[in-house]
Parts: sequence; C-alpha cells; structure tokens
Amino acid sequence: MEVQLLEKGIGLLLRAVRQQWQLSLREVEERSIRFAQQQGNQSYQVSASWLDRLEREEHELTVKKLIVHIYNINTEQLLRSISPGDAQPMSLRQLSSPNATMLLTEGPLEERAKYLLPDTLGLEQPPDETTLLAVENTSSLAPYKRGIIGKHDRTLNPMIPAGSIVQIDTQKRAISSRRDWAHEFQRPIYFLMTREGYVCGWCELDKNSEWLTLIPHPLSGASSRRWRYRKEIESIGRVAFVAIRLTV
Repeated sequence: MEVQLLEKGIGLLLRAVRQQWQLSLREVEERSIRFAQQQGNQSYQVSASWLDRLEREEHELTVKKLIVHIYNINTEQLLRSISPGDAQPMSLRQLSSPNATMLLTEGPLEERAKYLLPDTLGLEQPPDETTLLAVENTSSLAPYKRGIIGKHDRTLNPMIPAGSIVQIDTQKRAISSRRDWAHEFQRPIYFLMTREGYVCGWCELDKNSEWLTLIPHPLSGASSRRWRYRKEIESIGRVAFVAIRLTV
C-alpha cells in the first residue's frame, strides 16, 4: 500500500528544498528519469508539471515520488519539519545540511561532492599555474565554475594551498569595497583572469576603481600585485567554497 502525504505545507517545503539545491523543475524531472531508469521502476519518474502543481499544493505526494536521491531527505525528516496547521516549512537548514559528520554515499550531497572533488582528482598532482577546471555538465551547478590553485600560486598560502579546489560564483563578479568582515576567513576571495593566466586572492580597488591590487596572505611570502582593472585583469567571480588539499 502506498502512503500518501497530504499535510499542509509539504509543497512549500519541497519548493524551498529544490530552490536551495538550485534545481529547476526541468532538472528535477531529468534527474528523476535517470533514477527511474537505474531502478527499473517508472513510478520514480516525476514530471516538471506534476512537481509544479505539488509545490502549489494542488497535488498529493506519495512516498514513492519523494525522490530522496534528489532532495536528500526521507519521509520522517520531511514530516518532522512541518508543524500541524502551519504552511511554512520549519528549520530548512537542518534538512539540507547534516547536523553531524557523515559519510556520503548517495543523494545530492554526494553529487555536489563529486562535482567539486572528482574521484580521480586526488590521484593527480596539482598544475603549476592556477586555472579553471573543465565543466562536464554546464547545467549541473550553474552559475558556478571550479578552479584549482597551482603550485606557483602562493597568494593565499597557507590558508588556501596549492592543489585546493575553489567553487566560483560567477554572478558575484563585482569587487566589494566594503570592509565588513571580522577575520580573514570572512574576507571576500576572487578568482580573476589576467593576460598571463588566472590568479586567486583578496582584492582591493583604488578610489577611482582604476587599479586592482591582489593582496597576499601575510604568511605566504608572496608580494602584492597590481593591474589596471577591466583592462589588464577581469573578475571571473567570487569564491564561494574551498576544498583544501592537505598533501601535494
């Protein structure tokens, strides 16, 4: 017998989870098709129109169509997150991020980890120069790109050593002039392209925004560097996530 979940607010919660994963309705449909094919069970397939109606509380949800491999939550977690009679989802952050250290084996957290850290990457030596990594699926985590810090780039060493992988938000290209960060881990880090190649580090603009200075970490032993902004150097985006390599 298939259990039906009719609690008020289930659609709002699933929409919030989907948006936090930055998945479109069509991407959820495509992932459900692949998962249904892997399982040999078409009941796992979800159409974009069906999910849209569900999120607008116009359709009932069944356990089989919960698609835990996309949202990384099970039925019990989903039900516990909804207060009786309350249409607003509770503590979404607790659902999308684990409260304890865990071993990733499947679901969106594992997919995100594999995107950021491919299984074969740890077997390779980091490149000499900082560079962008090739994107296998351009729609998987748009608008993000990945970069790797080269052995010759010591700008933020030892905080971000050579071989570290950075995830870059290309929608945040503007260099922030605000100094509202309390410590170095809050200070915005940018991935930039020059005529010679790529660089990654803290940035400062002069008062006329004509010159950009790349600021090194105090312990790096590197010197600051300066370029004409938007003429000799361009911002690819702001670093949103860093996977630090501990051995080179």
